Amino acid sequence: MTAIHGPVHGTWEPHPAARWEDGFLSGNGRHGALVFGEPDAERVVVTHHTLVRPGGDGEHRRPPRLAAELPALQDRLLAGDRTAAEGFTDGRPMQWVRPFHPAFQIRLARRTAGCHDYRRDVDFTTGVVRTTCANWSSRVFVSRADDVIVQHITAPGLTLDISLDHRLPGAPDHLAVGHGAVVTPEGALLSLRARYPDSDRAFTGVTLVVVTGGTTTLAPPHTHVEGARSVTLLTRVWRHTGELDVMAEGRALRDLPTVYDELLERHVALHRTAYERVTLDLAADPAGRALPGSELLKRPRDPALLERLFAAGRYHLLSAGGLFPPRLTGLWTGDWNTAWSGAFTNDANLNLQTAPAAAAALPEITEALATLIHRQLPDWRDNARAIFGARGVVAPAHTDGESGHSYHFSREYPLHLWTAGADWLLKPLVDHDETHGTRDPRTASALAEVALFYEDFLIRTDDDGHLVVVPSYSPENRPAGASWGTINAAMDLSAARHALLTAADYHPGTPAADRWQALAERLPPHRINEDGALAEWAWPGLVDSYDHRHLSHLYGVWPLDEITPYDTPDLAAAAHRALELRGAENDSAHGHLHHALIAARLRDGERVAHALGQVLDGDFFHTSLMSAHYPNRQVYNADAAHTLPAVLIEMFVQSTPRRLALLPAPPPALPAGRLTGVRTRFGAEVDLTWGPDGATAVLRSTRTVRVEVRTPSGDAELIDLVAGEDHALSWGRSGPEPVQASGS
Repeated sequence: MTAIHGPVHGTWEPHPAARWEDGFLSGNGRHGALVFGEPDAERVVVTHHTLVRPGGDGEHRRPPRLAAELPALQDRLLAGDRTAAEGFTDGRPMQWVRPFHPAFQIRLARRTAGCHDYRRDVDFTTGVVRTTCANWSSRVFVSRADDVIVQHITAPGLTLDISLDHRLPGAPDHLAVGHGAVVTPEGALLSLRARYPDSDRAFTGVTLVVVTGGTTTLAPPHTHVEGARSVTLLTRVWRHTGELDVMAEGRALRDLPTVYDELLERHVALHRTAYERVTLDLAADPAGRALPGSELLKRPRDPALLERLFAAGRYHLLSAGGLFPPRLTGLWTGDWNTAWSGAFTNDANLNLQTAPAAAAALPEITEALATLIHRQLPDWRDNARAIFGARGVVAPAHTDGESGHSYHFSREYPLHLWTAGADWLLKPLVDHDETHGTRDPRTASALAEVALFYEDFLIRTDDDGHLVVVPSYSPENRPAGASWGTINAAMDLSAARHALLTAADYHPGTPAADRWQALAERLPPHRINEDGALAEWAWPGLVDSYDHRHLSHLYGVWPLDEITPYDTPDLAAAAHRALELRGAENDSAHGHLHHALIAARLRDGERVAHALGQVLDGDFFHTSLMSAHYPNRQVYNADAAHTLPAVLIEMFVQSTPRRLALLPAPPPALPAGRLTGVRTRFGAEVDLTWGPDGATAVLRSTRTVRVEVRTPSGDAELIDLVAGEDHALSWGRSGPEPVQASGS
């Protein structure tokens, strides 16, 4: 075997994927491809971000009109009625957002005389999923350049049947499906149109079959290829109303290059550049790096596993984000019954999945998130007016990508009362601006609308003259002995303060900025409870409920910089105590990794390692290296896969616009490694190398700035970075050495 001298940028398996959950993935942020099946029956499940089931477009798809009743609710809550918010509804039943679903599967059926040397793999640097068996080969990727799913099959005397099949688990019984097949000069053009029950909406897939050598005949709904040297399939899918002109879309596919290598080259020029920006090397044993993913997953303490999961996480996140950011299932599913509708869940999951975007150099993900936000701002305005009688915007806790209205709520989950969502969703956009030294006017405008909401909403005060957030909601928890809708949730306080101050910072020298700054200063401080922990609700008499998967109350630690060991040590100690007391409830993957992110900010490497271990030991990853929501691979879900790269980066490198923390929370089990290309919020790239005897960091700055550097000892040192110059910092066990600067 050839020695493996660095991390493996891909994964492989020696056996077919019988379950779609184990299928290898490719995507371009719009189309997705999920590849699985037996050697003689390969399947490619086609997905697209726009594919959500229609239905229920009436009044229950709009926010409830409750603004007139808000003052009375506030009076009751402030008077001590701890269950007042349970009746703050228009009486509608619980309504889920429209569910995400797959389109269809491309089936390849071939006659085999036996299969030996089977292997399937995915190359993260190219996005190509490959299957080989004897002298037969199949390669699949989703082109970033041409927005098409490309499948290329080769074998001597290739004979196979090709069909588009909508029959996937959970497909509606009354889905009206029509197939089409015509012969073309290249080979054939296949189509599948599926109209949703009781709707004028449909989706249509079109596949151009390009055959080299051999013969092509039609046996609808199949196409039969006999004796070919190769077959290339080009597939797109559209969601639409009315009828789609299949022949026109077929001509558009015929206008693309039909040579596989040319299509791949056009795609890789875009994909590889993005993927290779950041790498992680944990000095793993080459023997571990050589293992297939299924075997490596059995070695949860092997650094090679973390290397591969880091690489896979960035790859899957890059592949899932484009038209939209990643859903709960990323961009993929093989089942129409996706858990929690396969939605964008904004009160933790989407925010955790997009956490690596800035530091891991994936601005494509931030732009996808920005696109979703700006498209939905009109609906966010409706939420603010209807529920709170306020100007500005309020984000929903769930969205299907089409509607941004707050209509998913119930007594136990009064998500329509949650006001912190807009700040959390906009935080990655602010991080992006800080990282790139820009101020996106769209972000500035959205922040101003969040601040306008708080101007109208924050009008009640306590006996000390502090503003009161009422009603308030801490996703998805409630105080002991009280209802879910309460007063002064810690997350709401942190979000309001951050939104107001950030909006003021984006609009310097304006009267509005002065108002927002003054409003932020009137918010109450966080409360420390009788256990010495940062309280989840900063209101007398509200008792913490510790065993819960969400860590909403520690929002000020992560993703914000409101509470840090450097600037607010007392609050940081209280936050750490709150983290110690927090249970895992139902062992959701997002809860464990959220815990890890907060622990990293609090410089607790052992707690980070423990939280990571809960996921690695809990059998959360399929052999595809996509993850599950619960242990033992229950419920296909992208939270762990996409969040894990952020956890690993936060262990080793953290930044604010004026601070760099190096190795703030390294787990003892990872004594050596190299992390390259990490972006900081002060505009520099960092390459960090560490080992038992010390560490070295090289900073490549794009702008001139003074930064405080914190090393593992906790010591602080100010360094002056100059745009265009490299700066090297090294330290041993005894502490940091003088900074070296050199022109690049």
